[in-house]
Amino acid sequence: MSAITLDGLATAKAIKAELAEQVVSLKQRGINPGLGTLLVGDDPGSHSYVSGKHRDCAQVGVHSIRIDMPANATAADVRAAIRDLNDAKDVTGYIVQLPLPFGIDTNEMLELIDPNKDADGLHPMNLGRLVLGVSGEITSPLPCTPAGIVELLRRYDVNLRGAEVAVIGRGVTVGRPLGLLLSRKGIDSTVTLLHSATRDIAAHVKRADVVVAALGVPHFVKPEWIKPGAAVLDVGITRVAGEKDSDGNDTAMLVGDIDPGVAAVAGYLSPNPGGVGPMTRAMLVKNVVEMASRA
Repeated sequence: MSAITLDGLATAKAIKAELAEQVVSLKQRGINPGLGTLLVGDDPGSHSYVSGKHRDCAQVGVHSIRIDMPANATAADVRAAIRDLNDAKDVTGYIVQLPLPFGIDTNEMLELIDPNKDADGLHPMNLGRLVLGVSGEITSPLPCTPAGIVELLRRYDVNLRGAEVAVIGRGVTVGRPLGLLLSRKGIDSTVTLLHSATRDIAAHVKRADVVVAALGVPHFVKPEWIKPGAAVLDVGITRVAGEKDSDGNDTAMLVGDIDPGVAAVAGYLSPNPGGVGPMTRAMLVKNVVEMASRA
């Protein structure tokens, strides 16, 4: 039997419908959520992703502004743009799209963001609140991809309490904060964070009830690694070059970290694309709306 698809597109659509109702209610009270994006450089993936975020905002009635800067923008230019977004009255939350061009210190720029407008949840203060927030409500914005992963699993009734979770990849946007989020009281998963120096990754993955692959290596996770019935989420994505077709068009493809054969073993599978990506964008809009409500 094939795995049940964890459909991020359909789930994100449902979340956006809920947010649209919340936005109407906020506007009736004179509160207008607004998203800002700061994009530096000409990375095609970043441009596509940012465009998707603005489309999402339009769908739920959230105002949005977009600042695009050339790849040769200086660090001083980026700092000035961040200051402008911090001061913008019509922006309740914003992001600095990553990656930034070579030579610009990512951590420095993230630290300049007003923590109360940090729509990605990556400011050190908000990550610190996640570290401290073992139990109880967290009112600071959560990192969007980890929050989207947890929400997707919840909406498909995948049991996380006491579950063994293997997270492959220790990046700051997914792996590290996801472990913190899953191990909070109320979710109560047991998380193993795997990385390039982990011995026998396959053995760790075989024990897991939930597997999250976020490393950016095409088809890294093999079917024989997966416990039958496990939930598997494909997060990492790689652009694989192809040959030119007869019309001279590039046939490059986007490929995830999960081998297609995993679908025959897993109980649930979040595909890539179409799985976690739409959830990430939906949770970004949710952060913007919730920050407007709190403000």
